[in-house]
Amino acid sequence: MAKTLHQLILASQSPRRKQLLSQLGLSFHVKPADIDEDIPFDNPKDLVCELALLKAQAIYKNSSQDAVVIGSDTIVAIENEVLGKPSDKDEAESFLKKLSGNTHSVMSAVAILSQGIEETFYVETLVKFKNLTAKDITIYLDFNEYSDKAGAYGIQGAASALVTSIKGSYSNVVGLPQVELVEKFEELFGKDWRSYFV
Repeated sequence: MAKTLHQLILASQSPRRKQLLSQLGLSFHVKPADIDEDIPFDNPKDLVCELALLKAQAIYKNSSQDAVVIGSDTIVAIENEVLGKPSDKDEAESFLKKLSGNTHSVMSAVAILSQGIEETFYVETLVKFKNLTAKDITIYLDFNEYSDKAGAYGIQGAASALVTSIKGSYSNVVGLPQVELVEKFEELFGKDWRSYFV
């Protein structure tokens, strides 16, 4: 009897997540989820896990029976305050001032939905920024990389010059914790997990 192959779907419009998932040697479809991200939460971990799950659910409900849907979300938090995607340059500047000289958390959650499977996990990485001068902030903002980034920065871009250290997963800060995702795939689908997908 032929083994059923499953279609992998990434419920995200993030080009960074698409690239990180591609680096695992997988073929997949991209179907961005349109959800309301302004939801109440008790702490940042609960928020990021809920958002990842909502994204996966939004796509999975309209997918075929053989689909495996990955929903993911990444947030930046400092002292329990969530710094989302800045609405404008002024808000981006205020975020950078809060991050200056401090250590903050970058949390990414991943939800995996398939027939009989609903798994959500999250990974936290600690990132420390150097003390930023007004000139540092101005130069960074001029790169215009802040607009679609949680916390107003992407570590893989010009902001790499602002970071003094990271503790934990680098790919998590970019937007998708690759090692932990592979571990979850192995747990759910076995050591030969790549053969599970089309």
